[in-house]
Amino acid sequence: MKEIDYKNYYWRNELVRLRPLRIDDWEEQYYNKFDSYARRLLKFEIELPPSIDLEKKNTELFTNFNRHEGRTMFGVENLKGDFVGSINLFNIDDKNGTFTIGVIIGTEYRGNGFGTAAMRILLRFAFCERRLNKFHSTVLEENIASITMLRKIGCIEEGKVSQMVYTDGKYLDLILLGLTKDVFVKNENCERQSSD
Repeated sequence: MKEIDYKNYYWRNELVRLRPLRIDDWEEQYYNKFDSYARRLLKFEIELPPSIDLEKKNTELFTNFNRHEGRTMFGVENLKGDFVGSINLFNIDDKNGTFTIGVIIGTEYRGNGFGTAAMRILLRFAFCERRLNKFHSTVLEENIASITMLRKIGCIEEGKVSQMVYTDGKYLDLILLGLTKDVFVKNENCERQSSD
């Protein structure tokens, strides 16, 4: 196969590219399940121990943009082509123009801006190609990394639901964050951000 020229590829920016989730991505996703603290912040609970068979089946459900449970899942890779995580578009309400995005970056790749970069690509697609109007997210109060990332892309805190989640022996608040298309376009623009 010849080398791909990504210069005009919509699904990339200066840090990452998005692509279909592939069946061989299961392994990295499996290893990430052993970060119980991060998984608790994501799922609001402690999950049962990871299973290779279940992770293979779970990954297969979402490969090649199969829409399972209303989610469109993408693999996130750095510009060297390493799989660094996944991101998905879900809870799409076409009538009201609202949606949610979930992102998971592998343990060894966190702190490099990959999650923020992937979010910007998918937000541009949702706002500027799908004509959606409002991104919203619900984040556990202890998930400081996600709250920081969401604020970095322009989200504002829209509210708090007190003591909504019970985990780790205590009740925690949920933070509601949102971003509208007009704010995104003002800050980010709908045009592809060149990495050249």
